[in-house]
Parts: sequence; C-alpha cells; structure tokens
Amino acid sequence: MITKSSANNTFIRPQMFYIIGLQEMPFAKCFYIFLSIVYILTMFFNGFIIVFIYFEQSLHSAKYIAVSHLALADLCSSTAIIPKVIDTFLFNSNFITYEACLANMFFVHFSSAIQSLSLVILAYDRLIAICLPLQYHSINTCSRMKAIIVSIWLFCAALVSVMVLLITRLSFCQSTVINSFFCDHGPVYRLACNDFSPNIIMALITTALLLFLPMVFILFSYIAIGIALLKIASAEGRQKAIKTCVSHMILVAIFYFPLVVIYGSSQFVNFHPNARILNSSLSSTIPPMINPLIYTLKTEEMMDAIKNHLKRKLEKQSKPMINIRFLYQ
Repeated sequence: MITKSSANNTFIRPQMFYIIGLQEMPFAKCFYIFLSIVYILTMFFNGFIIVFIYFEQSLHSAKYIAVSHLALADLCSSTAIIPKVIDTFLFNSNFITYEACLANMFFVHFSSAIQSLSLVILAYDRLIAICLPLQYHSINTCSRMKAIIVSIWLFCAALVSVMVLLITRLSFCQSTVINSFFCDHGPVYRLACNDFSPNIIMALITTALLLFLPMVFILFSYIAIGIALLKIASAEGRQKAIKTCVSHMILVAIFYFPLVVIYGSSQFVNFHPNARILNSSLSSTIPPMINPLIYTLKTEEMMDAIKNHLKRKLEKQSKPMINIRFLYQ
C-alpha cells in the first residue's frame, strides 16, 4: 500500500492502463456493433467525396479543397476512434500499454481538433463568398486554401503534442483504470498522484483554442453573413446562399453542441460516466458519417457534377453499341 506522502516522492509509470468503457449497461455490445456499422458508412461516404472531387475537374476549387479536407478529417477522426473501440470492447482487449495509450490520446484529440478547425475553414469560405463575392476568387485561391490547411495541421499537432507530453510528468501510484472509451486526456490525468495543475491549464487552453474560439468565429461569421444576405437584392441569390449556410450550420450544431454540453457543464454538473461516454462517442462518430450527406451530397453543385459525370460515362458506354449496330446494318 502506497501512502500519500510516499506517493509524492515516488514516480510510477504504469506498464498498462485499463479502459473501462460503458459500465453495467445493457446492450453495450449492440452499441459497439452499431459503431462498427457507422464506421463502414463513414469510410464509404467520405471516401467517395474525396475520390470524386479528386477526379472531377469542375470541382477543383478552393471551396471543394475545404470540403474534401473535411471529409479527410472525418475519416481520420473515425479511424482514430472506432477500430480501437471495437477491438477494446467487442474483443475484450481493455488493457492498453502506456505508450499506446499516449499515441491513442494524441491521434483522437488531434483528429477532433482538425475536424473543429475544418468547420472554421468552411465558415471562412462562406464568409468571403457571400460578404466579398467580387474578390472571392482573388482572396480565396487554391494555393491559399492549401496553405491554411497545412497551417492548421501544424498548429493542432503542436498544441496536442504539448498536451500529451505533459502526461509523461505524471506519476500513477494508485488506479490505472480509465473511465472512458479511449485514452481520454481528462480521465487519464485525474488518475495521477502528483500535481496535475499544468495538465488542467493545458486542457483549458486547448479547449478554448480548439473548441470555444472556433465556435465564436463561426458565430460571428454567420452574423456577418446574415447582414450581407439582407443586402442581396435577388431573392434567388439569397435563397441559394441561405441553403449552403443552413447545411453548414447543421454540421456546426451537430459537432459542437454535444461537446459544449459535456465540457462546458462538467464543471457544474456531475454526469454519470455512461452518459459522458455515450455523448462523447456519438458526437465523435456520428458527425463524420452524416457530414457528406448534409453538406456535400445535398448541394446543387455537387449533385450536378455527379449527374454530369454519370452522363459522360453512359455516353462513352453507348458509343461502342452504336458502332456495333452500324456495322450490322
């Protein structure tokens, strides 16, 4: 038995952590099977978006670079979470090594950060397109969009790396049971015996920079867009702009609302561990699946591109048939 005084002088790095997941919840395995179906659909929808935009020349624009980046972020986020969850809870592999736990923590939080800032990029794109339509193509070039994307990847990697590396200064002298469905940063650092106030500060900074500031930027961008829409004389132009913005606002609400409920109110309300895990897991896995359906496949531009692509394919296939018929006449 390690006393509190000896714990402060003894640095202990565990070989393994135990991820507890959903506790005493009926049909928990059905939930994990549901997540595996969600993952398959996520891979299909987002993979289709990325491949189609890559091969369709008419979609090679700054806007669709941002859209394909969101699809890539969704793929990364789902891949960081769901396969490990399935392996952990369907195949009873709850133990995870210390190093694997830190890697899991990095990739889950990093991919979530990229998702969050991908929505900011889309809001920025709509802001320029609606508020400065004449300057849009000169301001929002493909090269500039790529530079923005590279910048946010480097920024997120640096910020999340610092957050994860601060875990290595912690000593785990008592419990190594993680009360989450992955190596979640908060539940891990709260297990430490020594001072984890730097981890709390870093968690607050990361949450502010990657969750609340993006939300504030998106909110103000849509206030500016709303003011600009009131000035559009054409009802048709206003309706088209509103359609695109509504799709994006739905994505924003689906992604941010559950996270704000959990991270914002957790300081004042004690949630049941299962409620927190269910909320976090669904908010991490459902948006990547439905993002392509809400934002991309519902837009007229994308649907027209798909129809034109299919039309060209059918025309190419029908030409040999016409030639064969001509030969037999």
